[in-house]
Amino acid sequence: MEQILIPNKRVALLKEKELKSLAKRLECKLSITEENKVSIEGEPYTEYNAKNVIQAFGRGFDLNTAFKLLNEDYFFEYINLRDSFRNREQLQRIKARIIGEEGKAKSYMESVSNASICVFGSTVSLIGTIDEINVAKAAIAVLINGGTHKTAYMVMEKEKQKLMER
Repeated sequence: MEQILIPNKRVALLKEKELKSLAKRLECKLSITEENKVSIEGEPYTEYNAKNVIQAFGRGFDLNTAFKLLNEDYFFEYINLRDSFRNREQLQRIKARIIGEEGKAKSYMESVSNASICVFGSTVSLIGTIDEINVAKAAIAVLINGGTHKTAYMVMEKEKQKLMER
């Protein structure tokens, strides 16, 4: 049995109806045990898959995107921005830089890398293949370290080009 803490805002979206259909799709028994804990019971492999999907959902992805994790080629990774930024203003500023004006930066990074990116709370989460995640992370790292969007995009495009040449 696994238990996962997810933000209260996200638990509220897992209404009983959603929880039952989700449990059926994940082939596990799911229940909300406390205010923001999701309990998962099932076979070890299905529990592992369910944990990944629930974690991704908890970090802001919609269920359809989180279900990509049921494919063994897809992975979930997140970057906790609090590790680098303690100040709330700095955290908000870097999140805004990653999202960009009207979401353009995030959309561009998603289109080049093919990874799904979600900025929620103090984290930036990614779903994709290892290569897709690495391409997106290259651009995000540049932005976190204070680089310009132009530099971030160039670094990301070079990473993508290296992968295509392999």
